[in-house]
Amino acid sequence: MGIADRRIEDRNLVQALEKLTPWKIKAAFDAVAKTEAGARLKAYYDACMRCGMCARACHFSISRPEDPSYTPVAKKEQAMWRLIRADGKVSPEEVYGMAQVAFTECNMCKRCAHYCPVGIDTGYITSLVRRFCFKLGMVPTYIQDTANSHSAVMNQMWVKEDEWIDSLMWQEDEARSEFPRLRIPFDKEGSDILYSVIAPEPKFRTQLIYQAAAIMHEAGVDWTMPSSPGWDNSDMCMFIGDTEMMGRLKRCHYEMARKLKVRRIVMGECGHAFRSVYDTGNRWLGYRDWPIRVVHSVEFFWELLSSGKIRIPEKFKDPVTIHDPCNTMRGYGLMGKLREVVHTLCENVAEMSPAREHNICCGAGGGVINCGPPFKSVRVTGNKAKADQLAATGAHYVVAPCHNCHGGLEDIIIHYKLGMHAKFLGDLIYQLMEKTRVEQGDRGEQA
Repeated sequence: MGIADRRIEDRNLVQALEKLTPWKIKAAFDAVAKTEAGARLKAYYDACMRCGMCARACHFSISRPEDPSYTPVAKKEQAMWRLIRADGKVSPEEVYGMAQVAFTECNMCKRCAHYCPVGIDTGYITSLVRRFCFKLGMVPTYIQDTANSHSAVMNQMWVKEDEWIDSLMWQEDEARSEFPRLRIPFDKEGSDILYSVIAPEPKFRTQLIYQAAAIMHEAGVDWTMPSSPGWDNSDMCMFIGDTEMMGRLKRCHYEMARKLKVRRIVMGECGHAFRSVYDTGNRWLGYRDWPIRVVHSVEFFWELLSSGKIRIPEKFKDPVTIHDPCNTMRGYGLMGKLREVVHTLCENVAEMSPAREHNICCGAGGGVINCGPPFKSVRVTGNKAKADQLAATGAHYVVAPCHNCHGGLEDIIIHYKLGMHAKFLGDLIYQLMEKTRVEQGDRGEQA
């Protein structure tokens, strides 16, 4: 079976297809492959042996062993390799198939690079196909809408400025019923930390802001949160190939932090947002180095726990397993610190097999979950490999420090009836930490 046999109708793709012409397709290919990508793409194309060793790396391929068209090498053959051989002279219908492959059948998790004998980065190649498709308007409806939101209001959830501020004030008020002296400081210049989150938190996971504020309060951290646009560190523009808008988002984020004169940015539990700030958007902008140090929450929680600023008097007793988000583990190497944090918090930890940098992707990252309902079934059935990996641990909970991973894992858990629950690190730390500032100070003030 090939991509033409499994075509899924998407409104935006169908409408963009009607406007494609041969010269537009050729011009987009030349702009990406011959100008932006250059020698790196040619080296990958020439080095690829079409050996298929990557097949055992991709969860889509492992989950559908009877269909070789889902292997990474087949995806390259159906998209970028096909474009190179044809010098960009392909039909509009072929471009539709390439868009579906690139946006919905590859998470750009880069696990396949570990299995390729010559180290070809299929995730990078997929990103070039997405860039090519973006230039032609061939982007799935739902993820294009989130990118439009970034362009209009500088966050992916169409959150207005007053709604953002109201959300922080609401969570501060909620938290003060437990910690009467707690504050969520706005725009505090010179703070040690600017705490940065993704837009789904104020939109529908506000408890994570509450928990973060409680952790900061208990640890006695000098911190602040911004009130102005740039507070959302997520980046769907990176995933659709709109690198120009990606650069605007990252510049806004860094300039906001520099204006507040903070010492470092601590990012919440999100993988792709961290990647976009520390490794992708900054490079597109031409920064020689980060303007401000960027720290992922895994590193930050490790720092708080290892220094004793947060104490855990009693560990979580239910069996848990650890999911390694692609962007922060395979892409940044936080596997060890993640395990130190989880073992500090949990008594009974069962590792997945394989684990760490070889762990299987959640199936939601790379913007795939953001492509919406038309492609959900493909995404979930295409990750039976992860369901099998989770089930084999016998754990009741899976710890995953990433928003997209939570969405993907929860879909898998429900679909395959695994009877598990996903936890953020912040969930566990808030639940387990010794709340000394309540016991010694705030309760006395209440009395």
